[in-house]
Amino acid sequence: MRLLLLGNEAIAYGALSGGVAVATAYPGTPSTEIIETLEEFKDRFVHWATNEKVALELAYGAALAGARALTAMKHVGLNVAADPLHSAAYTGVVGGLLVVSADDPWMYSSQNEQDTRWYGLQSYIPVLEPGDPAEAYKMAKTAFELSERLRHPVLMRSVTRVSHVRAPVELEPPAPPRWGRFTRDTKRFTLVPANARERKKELVEKWEKIIDVAGEYMTAEGSGDVVIVTSGVAYNYVKEAVKRLKIEAVVVKLGMSVPVPRKITELAKSVVVVEEGDPVVELQLRSMGVATKGKLEGFFPKYGELDVGKVAAGLAKALDIPYAPPQPVKAPLEPAPRPPALCPGCPHMGTFYILRVATSGLNPVWSGDIGCYSLGINMGQQDLITHMGSSVGLGSGIAVAGGQFVVATVGDSTFYHAVLPQLIDVVTRQIPILIVVMDNAYTAMTGGQPSPSKAVPVEKITEALGLPTFVIDPVDIKKSIDVVKRAVEVVKTGKPAVVVSRRPCTLIATRKARRAGLQLPKYRVDPDKCTGCGLCYNLLKCSAISKRPDKKAYVDPALCVGCGMCAEVCPFGAFVVEGRREQWLELWRQA
Repeated sequence: MRLLLLGNEAIAYGALSGGVAVATAYPGTPSTEIIETLEEFKDRFVHWATNEKVALELAYGAALAGARALTAMKHVGLNVAADPLHSAAYTGVVGGLLVVSADDPWMYSSQNEQDTRWYGLQSYIPVLEPGDPAEAYKMAKTAFELSERLRHPVLMRSVTRVSHVRAPVELEPPAPPRWGRFTRDTKRFTLVPANARERKKELVEKWEKIIDVAGEYMTAEGSGDVVIVTSGVAYNYVKEAVKRLKIEAVVVKLGMSVPVPRKITELAKSVVVVEEGDPVVELQLRSMGVATKGKLEGFFPKYGELDVGKVAAGLAKALDIPYAPPQPVKAPLEPAPRPPALCPGCPHMGTFYILRVATSGLNPVWSGDIGCYSLGINMGQQDLITHMGSSVGLGSGIAVAGGQFVVATVGDSTFYHAVLPQLIDVVTRQIPILIVVMDNAYTAMTGGQPSPSKAVPVEKITEALGLPTFVIDPVDIKKSIDVVKRAVEVVKTGKPAVVVSRRPCTLIATRKARRAGLQLPKYRVDPDKCTGCGLCYNLLKCSAISKRPDKKAYVDPALCVGCGMCAEVCPFGAFVVEGRREQWLELWRQA
């Protein structure tokens, strides 16, 4: 069967053809579609874990029991899972274990660039690097066999241009899931120092064998005196650039880029290296005595994504040949800027407004986190955002360092992912910080995967820890402001407090409303009552509301979802509703 698939979908189907039984992940762009695809197959154990460490541990444990297991995450998620990743190399596995990490060059949906292949070198785990969806399918399918042959975990490094490109893929039917049963091997599986020392020695010896295995994933094509070594998606750019430059070259493609196979030294003593990300292949080649021209000496950019133009320019420079790149046609008119904004009716919009009013006069430090609510930066209510859990972690440090009033905003999914351990410190030291959990019931930024918040409400945890906790509905702005002011008073006394702002993601709710045949209410502005004060479009910042030339508000009926927050903040009663708002709010609450 031949299908047009995303690279992530191809990885999922490859795993199915390889007999995967257990698949786990924490959602993160650009990796999310792998598990979303596998969720459709109910004969497997497929699970969204609370974080990447938990996800890897589930898959790792299953592989120790002899099952074929996959775990998927984005590159920064592998940082969270690094502890069990390194241990998995020491113990090895019994069943096949494939760890997929999707890198995001040029940070289209991430806080940093990071190259997963470094983890392969550091942890002694081989890294497969597909260059397109078809290759991703084949590598995922055979990775379990490779893992079982080596009795070792295998990493697969994808990048955005593989994960999120569509291409035709020839599929085989899913194979039956390979389950297992754990057999005790205490000396191998218990990493106390005496055992771990023996395992490290065996790991180094095994790595020498894996270097030879890497040769099975190396191909060479073309002819000439020039040798170009490449891997992954960069191979596609090299092929196009060689045609553009009209040069004769031997193109060596490394399907396993960590470790680099020894037999590459038989081809040439000097090569040009083209790779997406850091100079991981180039450094390995230099350690083998091969002279290289690549990123280390500036022939190719050291940040951002590669493309055909950058590769062609780099090859021309490395080979000292003339090259005049094609000049793009300049558009007669620059497109208008489209900064990202919260969706119309997003409950986070109401939460930020409520917090601004309730903390008026305190000039708080807004300690942010990774999620949709990062867009609070457009409201001037995110002063720092660095990593998952940074809101409470960094915010606590700021609170104890300078005595400033700190508001830490975090989503429910991130709360369970990274904040739970930090709460213990907050309680133990009674750090004066206002923690606001923006509970929309889903991991919304990555497409609406389920959050644990419905099964384990946030307030059950915080109240059990003794933290004063206040629950609000952000659509009920006036009432919520009074509740949050009480939480603010607690923090002003030198103690921590928690606000749980609960209403499901608007996008999920509107889909369910349409399926239920419910017509959403709409708001319009009565121009005779509107004074142009700007509270709705300047402070609430609803993206369905714009400013008319006379400064009065205008609601775009195509964007309005009938949340009514505009009517809540308007002091002049200028917003008029058409439709049944209460019925909609109740369906939305249950979404």
